[in-house]
Amino acid sequence: MRVGIHLMRFDSVEPARLRQELADTAGAAEAAGVSWISVMDHFFQMEPAGFPAEDPMLEAYTTLGYLAGLTSTAQLGVLVTGVTYRYPGLLAKTVATLDVLSGGRATLGIGAAWYDREHRALGVPFPPLAERFERLEEALQIAGQMWDPANQGPYEGKHYQLAETLCRPLPLKRPEILVGGGGERKTLRLVAQYADACNLFATSPDEVSHKLDVLRAHCADVGRDLADVRVTILHGSEALIAGDVDAFVDQLRPYAALGVESVILRPPATSLAAWVRDAVTAEAVERVAGL
Repeated sequence: MRVGIHLMRFDSVEPARLRQELADTAGAAEAAGVSWISVMDHFFQMEPAGFPAEDPMLEAYTTLGYLAGLTSTAQLGVLVTGVTYRYPGLLAKTVATLDVLSGGRATLGIGAAWYDREHRALGVPFPPLAERFERLEEALQIAGQMWDPANQGPYEGKHYQLAETLCRPLPLKRPEILVGGGGERKTLRLVAQYADACNLFATSPDEVSHKLDVLRAHCADVGRDLADVRVTILHGSEALIAGDVDAFVDQLRPYAALGVESVILRPPATSLAAWVRDAVTAEAVERVAGL
């Protein structure tokens, strides 16, 4: 099992220091052997999660472009872009650019979007949930076509019409597509049909096992093997913050037995570099790799 980190809080650092804090964080992460670095794609901090909406929130792809220049091995992506935030052709172009400038390390993380306040506040349309899922499926189709060197023709969908799907430069390699969320009827079906990876909340091994059973059934429906999907979980880092690597490894053992390939760690409430440097150690990464 591999270890990743998810950078989602920036309130403990003055804006003038954020660029250095991110540089220190990325350096500490790669030194520890972390294989994945992600950020959220939100315009406001997540008020429904209990955080003030007014807290600092960096724009996701600008931040990933900066991290691409600071790193050399970690995969880079967003957990996850709401399909409503960007026209899908432009999103595919953005991810292709990130892939080229990172040396082939980009992942497109995408989902159906949910944070209505930031949409209303900034004038971004927020259609009903059923339509957002329709748009998500079309966005996944568009990304695949944009990155196909043999197909730069039009795309005609219900919600999006593209006269050309020209994308130059193409990604160095086709970016991984990760669909985030555990919705059993729609989200996991889209994972089976279009995605290379999924991201689930580490609520409990039993719950993740159930979600994987649902995903396995969707994969069977489209003639695919679940083993072809990279399974990741978003997990808290409390045991590591407390310095208890043994407890952390024990927490992950049942997820590894389920076939989870990566654990992506959330930080404590108000920390970036110090959390990675002090808690996400090379020892922890190496021991998790042995599961």
